[in-house]
Amino acid sequence: MKFRFLFLLILVSTTTFGQLKTIVGQTDYPFWINVPEAEKTEKQPVLIFLHGRSLSGTDLNRVKRYGVLRAMERGRKIPGIVVAPQLASGSWNPDKVLQLLEYVQKNYNTDVSRVYVCGMSLGSYGTLHFAGKHADKITAAVAICGGGNVADGCKLASLPLWIQHGDKDFIVRLSESKKVVDAIKKCKPDADVTFTVIPGGNHSNVERLFHEDALYDWLFRQKKPQL
Repeated sequence: MKFRFLFLLILVSTTTFGQLKTIVGQTDYPFWINVPEAEKTEKQPVLIFLHGRSLSGTDLNRVKRYGVLRAMERGRKIPGIVVAPQLASGSWNPDKVLQLLEYVQKNYNTDVSRVYVCGMSLGSYGTLHFAGKHADKITAAVAICGGGNVADGCKLASLPLWIQHGDKDFIVRLSESKKVVDAIKKCKPDADVTFTVIPGGNHSNVERLFHEDALYDWLFRQKKPQL
């Protein structure tokens, strides 16, 4: 029985990470990519995960410490191509994130009507900066415990967004998310933006959201309407 359990554990790990690899030198950001076997025959949605400042650097393994890759490491299966770049320092550049997306779309069998971005902390700012500048390139976004540019309110209002923030976050204040939501609502009162305040959520324990179904269920049911 013990041997059988070990075999199943190895099988799950192989299935989850069988296509996980790093790509370095092809775009400004080095990145992890996980490609489902189904990509060979079916167009796949793309999920980009942008990490926070603590995972910045030049060791790509750091990106596995929390977020989407960490959830995958614990057994979560993502129904699409997962892309997780690493930022060396500073802030996320929306044009470099776009470069990354375009590389993936050029080299893999992707569904351009289903492109998702999510991020936490500095990655949340990166998510909303990217969505604010290149809203036409993505389908929906989730931003956790971060903020964004209020000047991007009208562009952000064109996308389904789920912005989440803990009410006990003393690193990035709840007001940072709220002011972006207010800017979106000011531009378009009926904008498809959900603002969730997490009771007791601080700057670290909201990472649990990446291990729950709700985030992925919400993202992957969003689809751009056919023109």
